[in-house]
Amino acid sequence: MAWLKRNGHWLLTIYVAFVFIQSLFFKFTGSPETVYIFQGKLDPWAASLGFPGVFAPGGIFSARVVGTMELIASILLLAGAAISSQRTVQVLGATLGLGVISGAIFFHLFTPLGVAVVNTDGSSDGGQLFALACGVWVCCAALLWMRRSLWLGWLGIK
Repeated sequence: MAWLKRNGHWLLTIYVAFVFIQSLFFKFTGSPETVYIFQGKLDPWAASLGFPGVFAPGGIFSARVVGTMELIASILLLAGAAISSQRTVQVLGATLGLGVISGAIFFHLFTPLGVAVVNTDGSSDGGQLFALACGVWVCCAALLWMRRSLWLGWLGIK
């Protein structure tokens, strides 16, 4: 139990970094799956609300912007885990990761994207992307709980 308490943050960090980093190929190369999600589902939905282009290439929530935030969160998480004097960096990474993944979960639940993403060819991911996102959310929240003394101190709460 002592080992888990001392090193558990590594398990959480590695899961989040793995999920974020493995998705970068898709987000940065314009893969058909990513184009379908961002430009085929999310951008038309946003346009119907009066916000066209926010998920398109160059938009504020484009795949590359989201991927960049995931990369930054991963770097911060890994650096903060590796250097014990830099736990603050891990808190920043977990906070950024929680924000990014909360957005992903929102878009899965409350837009035409859906929990199980159905591609243009009719295939479904069976909810795999959503499940990974939920796992990332839990891990980031757990990291923030583990490091609560740091960020509560920033807020002046003891």
